[in-house]
Amino acid sequence: MTESIQKKPLKKGSLVFVDRDKYVKSIEALASDDDLPNYVFEGPGEILSVKEEYAQIRWRRPVPDVWLKLDQLEEYIQ
Repeated sequence: MTESIQKKPLKKGSLVFVDRDKYVKSIEALASDDDLPNYVFEGPGEILSVKEEYAQIRWRRPVPDVWLKLDQLEEYIQ
């Protein structure tokens, strides 16, 4: 019997990157710059806070923190 592997929920301290396909098709993409920098898609960014369905992410660069929907994020695996 094959069991499906449960995806770990993202939480404070998780390292993540933005899933390009999910982001491009989102309403947030319509309200933002069309040309996001590559580092958001490559990762890692660290989740600082989670509020309902959004996460505050800090990138390892001198840029402001951002809020994105959790369903647009994927866990960064080194």
